[in-house]
Amino acid sequence: QVQLVESGGGLVQPGGSLTLSCAASGFTVDNVAIGWFRQAPGKEREGVSCISRQGSRKDYLYSVKGRFTISRRNSQNTAYLQMNSLKPEDTAVYYCATLDPQITYLCDDNWRGAGQYWGQGTQVTVSS
Repeated sequence: QVQLVESGGGLVQPGGSLTLSCAASGFTVDNVAIGWFRQAPGKEREGVSCISRQGSRKDYLYSVKGRFTISRRNSQNTAYLQMNSLKPEDTAVYYCATLDPQITYLCDDNWRGAGQYWGQGTQVTVSS
């Protein structure tokens, strides 16, 4: 059974940092790209970051470039999203997802529509 579990969310002040983890079970992540997405109240879900199968290619939403860093440890079947200099507008539920390898495994232009298996999400709230 494919399962993704996010953790690491919470309440943080503006300018603070959080690291989200995405632990996979039931399959090995080596063969798929991983994406992080978020959905704020009243807004559509948006793709935040993507990392290719072996981590050689990464892509970021323009508004998080320079603040967020995506990484993965295939040996631990886990992906991460390091978030620094957090802003109130980063407040959302964050989801990780495997990306359908039939669509992309290199984080090219199609990755935001390629989510296949999803975690349950973790809440990130940035507020003073």
